[in-house]
Amino acid sequence: MHIRKATIDDAPISFAIRREAIRAQCRDHYPWQDLEIWTAGEMSGAFASRVADQFYVAVIDERVVSTGMIDLATGKIDAVFVCPEYMGRGIGRAMMAHLEDLAVHSGLLDVHLDATLNAAPFYRAIGFEGDGRVIYKSSLGVSLTCVPMIKHLRSD
Repeated sequence: MHIRKATIDDAPISFAIRREAIRAQCRDHYPWQDLEIWTAGEMSGAFASRVADQFYVAVIDERVVSTGMIDLATGKIDAVFVCPEYMGRGIGRAMMAHLEDLAVHSGLLDVHLDATLNAAPFYRAIGFEGDGRVIYKSSLGVSLTCVPMIKHLRSD
């Protein structure tokens, strides 16, 4: 597996991975109706541009199997998704380590994210802190409970 900067050509597969991962992992934590709204529709041009600008992808045997993004101006991590058939193999952990390394090299002292309820235990296991709840309001019209989390980075 290797992680590389995404290109505009990675946008369709990134959108598909997002949809598959949400439907596979979030179904026991959110109403299915909300997940349907959250994952409905076609990929937008704004999403494709965001992939090209800020996403990274993990690739195994020339197949993109995971996504992740970081805004190096704010330290916000988002869109960390793994294809369901590749979950549990350390790919999400490797993606997070890569994004954190980028943050450290950019001089950031911490990173933050809003974790879905199902993902919060994963983020805690890799050093993130946070137990509060906020409501994430999607541009698609769905509101989801999330956990704001932060991780303080080593400044070696």
